Amino acid sequence: MNIRRVAFDHPDAVKLNDQVQAEYHVRYGDGGDATSLDPADFERPNGVYLIVYDENDSPVATGGWRAQDTNDEGNRDGDAEVKRMYVVDGARGRGLARRILAALEEDASAAGRLRMVLETGTKQPEAIALYTSSGYEPCEKFGYYRHYEESRCFAKHLGAR
Repeated sequence: MNIRRVAFDHPDAVKLNDQVQAEYHVRYGDGGDATSLDPADFERPNGVYLIVYDENDSPVATGGWRAQDTNDEGNRDGDAEVKRMYVVDGARGRGLARRILAALEEDASAAGRLRMVLETGTKQPEAIALYTSSGYEPCEKFGYYRHYEESRCFAKHLGAR
């Protein structure tokens, strides 16, 4: 397995993003995550987008972070928001999401971000288990889905370098 930085609009990123959107549709019954994302959100120094490739050079997992500062959606100065964490069905259970999350935290901390934040939902219990077992704690709601009952927000202090 190897983790590579790619652009958010890289063909493999688009492919995995389409898959995660389809999964959101199955779990939540809507059109996927409606949060506005721009490929520039994931460019240095304001973010990064990662893909894990397997031994056959196939993309099997993804995740990114983007800088957030105080805004009208509830973010704080120094936030790094996790987006599009996803592992394809056939690669689940191998610790890939945990590896991506650790890489994102390290990268965001190196970029001077103070807190990693994320939003997930009640119909993603495995995501909630990953985040809470990785030191994330419930926090005030933020972002596009902050007014939705199924939304759950978590945060972890990064101790920026």
